[in-house]
Amino acid sequence: MEFTLSVAMCPLPELTALARAAEEAGFAAIALPDSLFYSEHVAADYPYTPDGERMWTAETPWTDPLVAAAAMGAVTERLRFYTSVLKLGPRNPLLLARQVASVAALTGDRFGLGVGIGWTPEEFEWCGAPFERRGARVDEAIEVLRLVLGGGMVEHHGEFFDFDRLQMSPAPGRRVPIYVGGHTERALRRAAARGDGWSSAMMRISELRATIARLGELRAEFGRDAEPFEIQAVCVDRFGADGYREQAAAGVTDAIVVPWVLDGHGFDADIEVKRDSLRRFADEVIHPLAAG
Repeated sequence: MEFTLSVAMCPLPELTALARAAEEAGFAAIALPDSLFYSEHVAADYPYTPDGERMWTAETPWTDPLVAAAAMGAVTERLRFYTSVLKLGPRNPLLLARQVASVAALTGDRFGLGVGIGWTPEEFEWCGAPFERRGARVDEAIEVLRLVLGGGMVEHHGEFFDFDRLQMSPAPGRRVPIYVGGHTERALRRAAARGDGWSSAMMRISELRATIARLGELRAEFGRDAEPFEIQAVCVDRFGADGYREQAAAGVTDAIVVPWVLDGHGFDADIEVKRDSLRRFADEVIHPLAAG
């Protein structure tokens, strides 16, 4: 199992320093969250909190995750970056493909695209995308991304997207993995059928076990159970070296963590506290697990 640092809600000036510190500590990747904007009123509940309320405010700092990946990639050598997860529903996949190909080139193919549908009707409406049939639209958007990022002259004529022959250069040097987020049956089916992996929001170990087992059933149903498949998880009730061993035994391949929160600090901890927490997590978890 590898470890990913989540930089959710971190001030933007800290990102490059955190990337360097994470690489030095032995983290494998950085998970980049996505938020297009903060609408004062929303017509839907946030799906990953018990009361449906958002965990952030209008003043919480966010950056475009692809811009952040390019910036952090410039100051690191081996660290990977992936979105966890980018809201694909409100976005145009052709424009997104141009961004993804650029980030892949700038980072030396150290980028993976985690995608979800998106949950707020306002983001769809105000970005010019229909909220209705959003799942089918995202399925087709993934097809478009695979096609264009594969390189060469391509065309697509679908229900939601239609274009004649075009090419984006340079194409990524190797396949950009696409990870699918979401906890619903529809999301799990999408991950099993179309994804190179699945990315969770906050879950307990019992929920993770059941979900990973269901993904295994669905991948077999789609004839993909022999293919590589990543499980990126945010587990909220198993920590420490033994806890991460338990996660690995459940099938987690990539644990997403926020070390300073595990140390009892808030998301607003200063940069030195964050660096100390990264080093402590590496000493207490990453290095002992790597040593067996």
